[in-house]
Amino acid sequence: MRLFTAIDLPGEVLDALEALLERLKPTARLKWSPRENLHITTKFIGEWPEQRRAELETALRSLGRLDPIPITLRGVGFFPNPHAPRVFWVGVEAGPGLAELARRTDAALSRLGVPPESRPFSPHLTLARIKEPVPLGPLRQAIARLESLEFGHFQADRFHLYLSELRPAGSVYTRLSEFRFTA
Repeated sequence: MRLFTAIDLPGEVLDALEALLERLKPTARLKWSPRENLHITTKFIGEWPEQRRAELETALRSLGRLDPIPITLRGVGFFPNPHAPRVFWVGVEAGPGLAELARRTDAALSRLGVPPESRPFSPHLTLARIKEPVPLGPLRQAIARLESLEFGHFQADRFHLYLSELRPAGSVYTRLSEFRFTA
């Protein structure tokens, strides 16, 4: 099983992002994320044996109490940089709890053999993947014409374990478990 942990977005934030996607999609031939795949990844786990799923969930339940995390989605950008982009993203601004959640998740899962993160946690929301060079001028012009680069805010009080299945039409994500911060 290919797994990751993530924070889901509330409906009004998804609505704002869907409106953004509808506006930007016609400007560039990218691999755009469908609404149902929009989330904030807190840890990519990768391949994990199905028979050890309960062990993984126990580790995720043991992260300890966290306060709700204020999250604002603001701004857009490209990874690794605007000159050779591979990912088009929306920025995630959050209280220190989000980085703490990522740190605790990484520590708990590394004890089970999941490789720890080698790069600093950089929260973002992937809007599209860029597989091959495409003209991005029209996309950049459309971004410049946006009235606002604010896409909503909310309080996160839980995260989820997801299964990621790679299919020819794109990845399909299935929520497997929910973990509340106050549990």
